[in-house]
Amino acid sequence: MTDTARVFNEVVAQRRSLRAFLPEPVSQEVLNDVFGTALRAPSNCNSQPWLVHVVSGAKLDDLRATLPGRFLAGELSLDFPYDGKYEGVYKERQYGSAQALYDALGIAREEKDRRQQAFMRNFTFFDAPHLALLFLPEPFGLREAADLGMFAQTIMLGLTAHGLGSCPQTALSFHADYLREQLSIDASNKLVFGISFGHPVAEDPVNQCVTDRAELSDVVTFHS
Repeated sequence: MTDTARVFNEVVAQRRSLRAFLPEPVSQEVLNDVFGTALRAPSNCNSQPWLVHVVSGAKLDDLRATLPGRFLAGELSLDFPYDGKYEGVYKERQYGSAQALYDALGIAREEKDRRQQAFMRNFTFFDAPHLALLFLPEPFGLREAADLGMFAQTIMLGLTAHGLGSCPQTALSFHADYLREQLSIDASNKLVFGISFGHPVAEDPVNQCVTDRAELSDVVTFHS
């Protein structure tokens, strides 16, 4: 294995969804490097069908103060349906992921109030100092959403390489209209998800959560 491959494997292995962050902002130099490097992500016909808005400072604090109340009041709007259902092994992985998170937090299955509190932290961005909102311009669809996913993974790997943490959050897509309004984003840009990121609190119990991964043989078939 080459040194480059070893470093890459380490970065991929270190990337996890983290949910506790320090208030210390990331420097603009690092932000430029992470998001600039992510522009090398592949896309269909090199269309690069992604738009990202990075929110920090007072503007992020404003959103942190308003989104929880809007969610609890049912003031929601989505650009894409949130109606997928997991069955079989996929449901097992979903349950396993939730169990790993609640175990890390010390929350029992019957503690529904505490589980709801943990979920609501999505809308305060886990105290992160930065939020990236990822959009697809109209009329893009499934193929371009796959491109956006590759772009987002490149962003998160870049953050990890800089010693930072991140958490991708589809829950933030519940507030598509409101976020566009607050950030003066054109209605033709459709919100897919957000990524909260910053310097993680290493010792926080929630950041000790590690989810299982399928075996290579379960998902990859080699043909020759």
